[in-house]
Amino acid sequence: MFSDIFENVKKICPIIHNITNYVTVNDCANILLACGASPIMADDIEEAADITAVCSGLNINIGTLNSRTVSSMKLAGKTANKLKHPVVFDPVGAGASKLRTQTAFDLLEEIQFTVIRGNISEIKTLISGSGTTKGVDADMADKVTEANLDDAAEFVKAFSAKTGAVISVTGAIDIVADASKAYCIRNGHPMMSSITGTGCQLSAMTAAFVTANPEQPLEAAAAAVCAMGLAGEIAYQRLTPMDGNSSYRNYIIDAIYNLTPAQLEKGAKYEVR
Repeated sequence: MFSDIFENVKKICPIIHNITNYVTVNDCANILLACGASPIMADDIEEAADITAVCSGLNINIGTLNSRTVSSMKLAGKTANKLKHPVVFDPVGAGASKLRTQTAFDLLEEIQFTVIRGNISEIKTLISGSGTTKGVDADMADKVTEANLDDAAEFVKAFSAKTGAVISVTGAIDIVADASKAYCIRNGHPMMSSITGTGCQLSAMTAAFVTANPEQPLEAAAAAVCAMGLAGEIAYQRLTPMDGNSSYRNYIIDAIYNLTPAQLEKGAKYEVR
């Protein structure tokens, strides 16, 4: 199943419009190229609608939020909705400041998202209206563990039912769910938390996967999470004693570039709840 989804990305080569985090914008562009998609980065309101119209998917990320780009995000999102293009939302740091939290709520109110991807603290903030997010990292009290996995999966399903979006929650154990089904994913490596941008890259790649597989948004989002986690595992195996987190970041992109649909199918570690 995941092999077909990944194969579609490579065959279709979807063009993805990104209004994203300028800390990681280059990595997001490269991960899209690596998986077989094509990136466009444009955040000025004068071209937001035009660029969205010529692309086939949209990725909105509030990681380096500023008031200038909020209007661009809203215009691009509404344009994508009108054109029935998939839209991915990454509410980076929601709960850490009033601006981020309110912007996230405004975007949820005005745009129908295909996938919402964040850590558990960010997702809980969107659900409850308040959170304990520390910067862009999940608060330790919000960790998904084996002990609370069933409850967490039901929690995520409920949010999907409320928003009409697939919810992709990433952490030590990832949960990707719609209102009735949750994929619990165990790919990845702890070192992925030592570099900035793996979440931003995943959101961009998720946009490519769901755009190439519009009839399977849940499975496409889950496949993207498995692919990113598997790349983290493969990249770690390449590290030498002289390598550090910078090399690791590049090796993750290399791993996505070299990953085959068959390798993804074989290496994906998940169960359905």
